Amino acid sequence: MPRAKSFRLSAGQRITVDLPEEPGSQPMAEDLPITVAYEDEWLLVVDKPAGMVVHPSRGHASGTLVNALYGRGIAGGDVSRPGIVHRLDRDTSGLLVVAKDTEVHRRLQQMIRERHVERKYLALVHGRLATQTGTIEAPVGRDPQRRMSMAVGGTAARHAVTHFRVVEDLGDFSLLEVRLETGRTHQIRVHFLAIGHPVVGDPVYARRDALGVGRQFLHSAGLRFVHPVTGAEMSFESPLPPDLVRALAEARGPVRTR
Repeated sequence: MPRAKSFRLSAGQRITVDLPEEPGSQPMAEDLPITVAYEDEWLLVVDKPAGMVVHPSRGHASGTLVNALYGRGIAGGDVSRPGIVHRLDRDTSGLLVVAKDTEVHRRLQQMIRERHVERKYLALVHGRLATQTGTIEAPVGRDPQRRMSMAVGGTAARHAVTHFRVVEDLGDFSLLEVRLETGRTHQIRVHFLAIGHPVVGDPVYARRDALGVGRQFLHSAGLRFVHPVTGAEMSFESPLPPDLVRALAEARGPVRTR
C-alpha cells in the first residue's frame, strides 16, 4: 500500500519498491543518420550534431548516439553506452571517438585518463579576456543549489584544468580555442562562467542568448591521438556548423552595449 513520504516505519515493517527499468540499460538499435569522420575495424570518429544526446537517460530513451551505434552493430564497452569513451553535452556539436570492441574501449579510456587524447574546442564567450592565453584550474562539482547544474567548488568537486587561446577579439565577445586537460561535466561552460566570461547562448550558465544562437556556442573542433591498435598518428578537424557560423558573423557586426 502506498504511503505518504512523511510516513514513519515501525520495527519489523518491510518496504517493497518497484523500480522502473533503467532507460539506458538496454538501448534500442535505431537507423539514425550520423556523420562519420573516420572509421576502421577498431574505432570510428563521429561528428555529432547539436541536439543529439550521447547516451539514453531519463526522458531520452531513443534518438541518441548510442541508439545509432547499436543500429550500426557497434557495442564496445559498457552495454548501456556501447563504444562511448567520452561524451559531449546534448547541445554541444562536434567530434568524439567511439570504440568498436571492449579492448579498444579500455585502451581509449586509459588514454583519456592519461591525457593522451587532445580535445580542442571552439567557444564564443562574452566579453574581452585580460590575456591572449591562459589556464583555468578550479575543481568542478555538482551545484548544491541547482541539481542539474555544475559549479566551481560544488559538491564532490573534482580537479579540472582548461587551457585557452584567444582566436579573435570581437569587443563584446571573444572567440576562443579551448583545450581540455580534464573532462568534467560542463567543465568549459562552468570554468568560463567562473572567470566572468560565460559561453554565448548557454541556457544554463549565461542566462541570456545575446546572438540568438539557441544553444551554447561550443563546438568540438579537433581530436588528436595515437591509434590504440596501429600506433598511427590520428588527427581530425570539424568546421563550425551553419548555426554557429551565422552567430559568429553576427558577433563580428557592429559593437553592441554589454
